Amino acid sequence: MFDPASLTYDANGLIPCIAQDHATGEVLMFAWMNADAVAQTLETGRVTYWSRSRGAFWVKGETSGHVQKLVDLRIDCDRDCLLALVDQTGPACHTNRRSCFYTAIRAGEEIELTQPL
Repeated sequence: MFDPASLTYDANGLIPCIAQDHATGEVLMFAWMNADAVAQTLETGRVTYWSRSRGAFWVKGETSGHVQKLVDLRIDCDRDCLLALVDQTGPACHTNRRSCFYTAIRAGEEIELTQPL
């Protein structure tokens, strides 16, 4: 049985997690998890993060309806970063965009790639 304590967390007990659309491969967002968030995610199938600003669990979509259903949770080779392959309902970004990565730097300029939905 997998033990979330087997992962490598930072000094604050957190591990980075990248959320990626399982069907398209699009990188949707980045957030932090602690061991309990990892365990809750695996138990419920709803991706749960740790909000550093609120100091509380954050079940993605709990208030917005923009739910992330876990398809697969992967661990990197150093066991210090996670990749959550998800089925994303609605936008993943709090700016109402599909992805948090909507700004590119091209020729020294910031370019906004997508508008809010």
